[in-house]
Amino acid sequence: MIRSADLVAFHDGAARLAGALGEAIEANHHHNQSLWKEEDLARRRNVPDSEIAANKRAIDGHNQKRNDAIERVDELLLQSLASVTPKKEARLSSETAGGMIDRLSILSLKIRAMREQTRRTDVDRAHIETCEQKLARLLEQRGDLAGCLDRLLAEAARGESYFKVYRQFKMYNDPKLNPALYGDKRT
Repeated sequence: MIRSADLVAFHDGAARLAGALGEAIEANHHHNQSLWKEEDLARRRNVPDSEIAANKRAIDGHNQKRNDAIERVDELLLQSLASVTPKKEARLSSETAGGMIDRLSILSLKIRAMREQTRRTDVDRAHIETCEQKLARLLEQRGDLAGCLDRLLAEAARGESYFKVYRQFKMYNDPKLNPALYGDKRT
């Protein structure tokens, strides 16, 4: 089972994760990092529209793989909890552990970017102070979410809570499901 402290250390680049679960978490984080870079590039205004279109397509691909990795994380965590029978009064968590791990990954990217803003030398003190306040808030959010993840996994291990794999069924990448790709004949 994963602990949030190990996860935060991994997201901060201070630790590695092992096994199939570690690989799925690493894949999720890799695609979040790639999404972050592509999203930044897609906001450029000084390049041809064809470059932005390429960024948007890359975003779609990474987002699909990111969601696949979240589902894989949930599958692996639920496999590790397979011997636990939820108690009759167990609570269903509307957010999965994989979803929380994904959000922690995204928060780590925001923290890294905001920390960089606090170290800039080409901006005024007001910018630095605003970014320091935002950084403190992001760190608080990460601590809160990490605690929620630890609690969910501990409760699930005791049979007090449970979660399910919620499939995203991303339709925009599927030529059989996206009308713009298969050619909607109704219009």
